Amino acid sequence: MWIVLDVLSVEHHAFADAVRVHGTIREAPMDHGQHHTHVVDVGDEVEVTSQTPFVDVDVQLIAEAEAAGQRPRVALLVVEHDEVILYTVAQRGLREGMTWTMRGGGKRGGDLRAAAGVEEAFLNGTAAEVAAALQGDVPVVLAGPGHAKDRMATVLGVVAPRLHLTVVATSIGGRAAANEVLREGLAGEVLADHALIRETALVEEALTRMQVDGAVAYGREHLEKAVTEGAVETLIVLADLLRGDDEAHWSRLCASVAEFGGDVVQCSVDHDAGAQLDGLGGAIALTRYKV
Repeated sequence: MWIVLDVLSVEHHAFADAVRVHGTIREAPMDHGQHHTHVVDVGDEVEVTSQTPFVDVDVQLIAEAEAAGQRPRVALLVVEHDEVILYTVAQRGLREGMTWTMRGGGKRGGDLRAAAGVEEAFLNGTAAEVAAALQGDVPVVLAGPGHAKDRMATVLGVVAPRLHLTVVATSIGGRAAANEVLREGLAGEVLADHALIRETALVEEALTRMQVDGAVAYGREHLEKAVTEGAVETLIVLADLLRGDDEAHWSRLCASVAEFGGDVVQCSVDHDAGAQLDGLGGAIALTRYKV
């Protein structure tokens, strides 16, 4: 059975496996002209027809998404002696999942052997639950500031030998540790091909240049000037801007950047670097020289 919609809007979340397509019914056995929401799941067959050609930046985004579909999501486990947080890293998003916290034991005074026993029991119990939560052959990055991550890796290697483990050291714990892994590229090849890593690195580079009054442009007028001069090396822009009320302006800017040999990177707002970019107006440019 087929249904043809004139699409009005599309909803998708970084960690969802379905797309909600809103539109009016053009072809179907009934309800012509009525509003309808169709949910497209993984494996569904769809045809997409556009009344206007896709712009180059969207063709590039489609190609990147197709390649990304071949890569698995990565589990990022931030481990401290009294807390473990599980994050999921998708191509364009970082989501916090389960958290395990040790109550009592490690940080209290008293018998050190008893405290060590409590901590060891906590790590063993948490490892078992992590193994149960991660289905299939999932790459796992273990990060954290101390030695707890190494002990967790040892336990996980026993209870879940199917998991591919990468252990990296961070200077801090919590979500800040997860961002440090992404920002510094600490996980190496495990996350190297993720768009999230590239987007985070570009935003961090732009912020660094801002701090030293370097070759960077931000703000509508400043960006317009840099693009007009052909000075933009890389434009990082929130994907939502290219699909919002001011779509024509941003599409024109992206086309101009490409004409002058610059790169355009569409950034997601579903991670911390994207949220920082949103706070700067949604777009920032690395320039060839100071504008």
